[in-house]
Amino acid sequence: MADLLGLALDLAERAQPGEEVEAYVSRVRETDVKVFDRKVESLMVAERSGVGVRVIIEGRQGFAWAGSLDLDVVETALADARDNAEFATPDDCQGVVTPEEARGDAPALDLWSEDLGQVATEAKVALALEVEAATLAADPRLRGVEQAIYGDALAESAVANSRGVSAAVQRTTCSCAVIALAGVNEATQTGYGFSAGRSFTDLDPEVAARDAALRSTRLLGATQPASRRLPVVLDPLVTRSVLAVLGGALSGEAILKGRSVLVGREGEQVGAAGLTLCDDPTDAEAFGASAHDAEGVASRRNELIVDGVLRGFLHNAYTGRRSGTGTNGAAIRGFASTPGCGARALALTPGTRSAEQVMAAAGDALYVQSVSGLHSGTNPVSGDFSVGAEGLMLRGGAFAEPVREVTIASTLPRILLDVVEIGSDVTWLPGGAAGVTLLIGEMSMSGASPPVLASHNPE
Repeated sequence: MADLLGLALDLAERAQPGEEVEAYVSRVRETDVKVFDRKVESLMVAERSGVGVRVIIEGRQGFAWAGSLDLDVVETALADARDNAEFATPDDCQGVVTPEEARGDAPALDLWSEDLGQVATEAKVALALEVEAATLAADPRLRGVEQAIYGDALAESAVANSRGVSAAVQRTTCSCAVIALAGVNEATQTGYGFSAGRSFTDLDPEVAARDAALRSTRLLGATQPASRRLPVVLDPLVTRSVLAVLGGALSGEAILKGRSVLVGREGEQVGAAGLTLCDDPTDAEAFGASAHDAEGVASRRNELIVDGVLRGFLHNAYTGRRSGTGTNGAAIRGFASTPGCGARALALTPGTRSAEQVMAAAGDALYVQSVSGLHSGTNPVSGDFSVGAEGLMLRGGAFAEPVREVTIASTLPRILLDVVEIGSDVTWLPGGAAGVTLLIGEMSMSGASPPVLASHNPE
């Protein structure tokens, strides 16, 4: 870790008169195992590292990157960034983070498991095989496993600039997941289960297997219901995906470019009373947590929607200057790109009711277990939302018949305004958002067309 920060500081100190220099250095060690039919289908153990360099001269930004930490290669990247700056268009808002912008107390977070790096590859393969075996044994109606997966990442990064700002972060994540195949006669249904943590010992293959088996078998016999409007309950995994899309609409870049349905609505009621949405990378439970953002600014809890009122957006240094609000520590990046901005730990403030109580409150409704076509079916500019879904009907708050091949539709603003209940079951997965059981008051469900009555033709 010290070598990454040392390299970033060394590059930043090479700034020439009239220049600002920023270096972002990262290293990721990762393992991915996929098994199928009790055999290893693929195994990848890799380490990738690199550095991205920005040079700003009189508002003109040059950028270059190298997929290596070799000093000669890195020096070439610095020279290339310097050259590229000569061709850039001047922009008064370009510049590295200043000490004043980076001020604030960074949270003390323990996000690193040294043990994860010591686990043998054979043990990781064995865990993936264990997940598959546990899933197959979980229910006699299971025909097989589509795929069982183990994955982990040990990620370290450091950033330093010529104005004296520097920071380093490190974190580990690991997970196992499985897609179960359940079948009766000709019908086959799939179900997903997972377990995630920061340490190898956090993982529970039985939990992943149990959830995958349950989610697949309860969809057996699914039919296509008739179209209508009705309350909808989103499974935590679905809510998490919807929040991830919403996070894109809350980024400062999207706002400045006019590519968000929330442009110009700051201070307005955009959600139901009681709905509060925050991006809080200081929460160690979030897999996107870190003490600093990718420009070296101390992480903080950003309240984006409070009691339904839109309070603000996620900004890095550039979008913060351009919008006049300043950065709020939301810079994200890899070494091969300049800083963007976005959510790292987006979550709704949980309610007090369990998932079962939320479903009971829904009464007769559609429980959406999974969705498809989320990105193609969601337009962050217009807010249109129309995605394929499968799940179960709720009768009196209890699971009833399974349904398939339906489309649920609304708009992102309407969904936020129609939130009736937020469950207490906050679920974190690797990624930038958390899931929770969510009751939407009403959405359109398109399924089977109503029967067409034969018309009487007197001729």
